[in-house]
Amino acid sequence: MLALLAAGVALAVAAGAQDSPAPGSRFVCTALPPEAVRAGCPLPAMPMQGGALSPEEELRAAVLQLRETVVQQKETLGAQREAIRELTGKLARCEGLASGKARGAGATGKDTMGDLPRDPGHVVEQLSRSLQTLKDRLESLEHQLRANVSNAGLPGDFRDVLQRRLGELERQLLRKVAELEDEKSLLHNETSAHRQKTESTLNALLQRVTELERGNSAFKSPDAFKVSLPLRTNYIYGKIKKTLPELYAFTICLWLRSSASPGIGTPFSYAVPGQANEIVLIEWGNNPIELLINDKVAQLPLFVSDGKWHHICVTWTTRDGMWEAFQDGEKLGTGENLAPWHPIKPGGVLILGQEQDTVGGRFDATQAFVGELSQFNIWDRVLRAQEIVNIANCSTNMPGNIIPWVDNNVDVFGGASKWPVETCEERLLDL
Repeated sequence: MLALLAAGVALAVAAGAQDSPAPGSRFVCTALPPEAVRAGCPLPAMPMQGGALSPEEELRAAVLQLRETVVQQKETLGAQREAIRELTGKLARCEGLASGKARGAGATGKDTMGDLPRDPGHVVEQLSRSLQTLKDRLESLEHQLRANVSNAGLPGDFRDVLQRRLGELERQLLRKVAELEDEKSLLHNETSAHRQKTESTLNALLQRVTELERGNSAFKSPDAFKVSLPLRTNYIYGKIKKTLPELYAFTICLWLRSSASPGIGTPFSYAVPGQANEIVLIEWGNNPIELLINDKVAQLPLFVSDGKWHHICVTWTTRDGMWEAFQDGEKLGTGENLAPWHPIKPGGVLILGQEQDTVGGRFDATQAFVGELSQFNIWDRVLRAQEIVNIANCSTNMPGNIIPWVDNNVDVFGGASKWPVETCEERLLDL
């Protein structure tokens, strides 16, 4: 069988040697050494990253490396495709010549396989080696193609690295943007708070100026007025706008004039939730003037129902419930155990001319004050006796640090009215 195959191949080669193809289609099949076949087309070595680079520089280097790798692979694939097409064509031509029909002996032309020996046995052996060599080259090229295809995954790896770094940079950028937004919000809040505080201060100053201007239009100074309560009713009264803080001591001073009888009524009262008689000064019926603190009572040796101006001061401290009573600068009475250790509760209502049975209401006409009040001041400490004397004899003007006597802090209701008050010296002449 092998002899027949070798004879057929020899005859085909001999016949092809006498038949010359066209000059443009001549080719030569040359065997290549195995070393040349196995050499292949190696890929260029991938450059390694070196040195400590910043994230931006590493990112830029990775992009350039990816670009160079893609270009090199495109060139390699193009060259390999061209080599495959060339080798495939040569193999097909060689196989076609080996299996073609023998030409006539008289045909002229040049032997295109002139590099093959004329002996049929050698021709068959040489063709077999050539075919095997071509097949080996094809397999080598296919392996390289598969390797290149697998190496094409490298850009994917770089892409993953690139995406991770881009993600990190994006997160850093988002964190920085969030920090800037927080700083912007904080700055805006601080600016808004400062603006509101400034506007509040300006509004308070403007209101104060307006009140002073309005007060000056009616009185010589904001404290130069009196409240007149002409009738004993349950609807004529004055109200202090400000309230009291928690107090552990106080001094309350006022000028009053009354000729009502029996009893002048209630010059002032302070009520808080749960205790309507937190602080009360009252002369009711034929009873003496009483000072009530937390509904506890102390009788004061004061006599003021003669229709003249009198300066009245009462002091109290929670320590042992000590109290003092002054009339026209003179201390007329003192005592203790008046609601000892009881702090005055804050946030109540301070009424002039009425005694409160509930906070700010339920007035009793029989307890109403009839007369005139002025210079009602409250301090959060016990004034010294000399300070009270100086206030009473008009040698000093000392407004209360808790409740001062000013026009814009007193409202009148039900027929009560405000009038310019006599000077302190004129009130002294009335004594």
